[in-house]
Amino acid sequence: MDFLGVPFPVFAGQLLIGLINGAFYAVLSLGLALIFGLLNIVNFAHGALYMVGAFVAFLLLDILGIGYWPALIISPIIVGCFGMLIERFLLRPIADLDHLYGLLLTFGLALLLEGAFRQVYGASGETYAIPAALQGGFNLGFMFLPTYRAWVIVAAAVVCGATWFLIERTRLGATMRAAVENADLVRAFGVNVPLLVTLTYGLGVALAAFAGVLAAPIYSVNPLMGSNIIIVVFAIVVIGGLGSIKGAILSGFMLGVFEGLTRVYYPEASNIVIFVVMAIVLVVRPAGLFGKTA
Repeated sequence: MDFLGVPFPVFAGQLLIGLINGAFYAVLSLGLALIFGLLNIVNFAHGALYMVGAFVAFLLLDILGIGYWPALIISPIIVGCFGMLIERFLLRPIADLDHLYGLLLTFGLALLLEGAFRQVYGASGETYAIPAALQGGFNLGFMFLPTYRAWVIVAAAVVCGATWFLIERTRLGATMRAAVENADLVRAFGVNVPLLVTLTYGLGVALAAFAGVLAAPIYSVNPLMGSNIIIVVFAIVVIGGLGSIKGAILSGFMLGVFEGLTRVYYPEASNIVIFVVMAIVLVVRPAGLFGKTA
């Protein structure tokens, strides 16, 4: 049975791959948009912290025998705390300088983290087994759906939805957004704005670590996994609209699917299609699909 000119199992398989990639794109883009939108920090270390999240999960299992399910919580907490230290001692001292300084600092930090893990584990990295509860899959008749792949899509959607609700629909989220618009006014109401900034950065990098744990059983846990994806994630954030939480989530999933379908109909363009879309969006709508115009 064909669908739009290709065998339906091939179409469905690429659609699934696109959804899986979109799940990672959405969670990573969300963390990046959160940090930029609320803190105005261009966080080039985001991909490296995604990689660190995967390695923390691997080390928890390899050294302490702590499995996948606890690692889904512990790894983001550890990396989030590490991110808060980065914000407090590295980014805060240069907060009043040009944004270029923060970009260069986080880019240098990414190189440092990647180099350190590469020195210890090499470029090939380590494997991380799929947990027993998520092994196997479902026979849908036209394709076989691995259980773990389905879990990744659901988990990413739930985390993205919960984060959106926190930022857009709760008092804490309103305070965080108000601190961006008028920090002095928020401080006058007794809010510790520097602590709020630190916690926001920690939340952003914790999302990257969560994506890293999800990715560990699918991809090899290796020092290059962050650098291989971060440029695509930046492009998705630009397409969605810099700082737009909704834009990061929706653009991540949509462009993952679009990239997957491109592999069906024009495989040669699959590696650049997101950047082509970014160029078109910037020409038509410079603020991004969901960004606010000046």
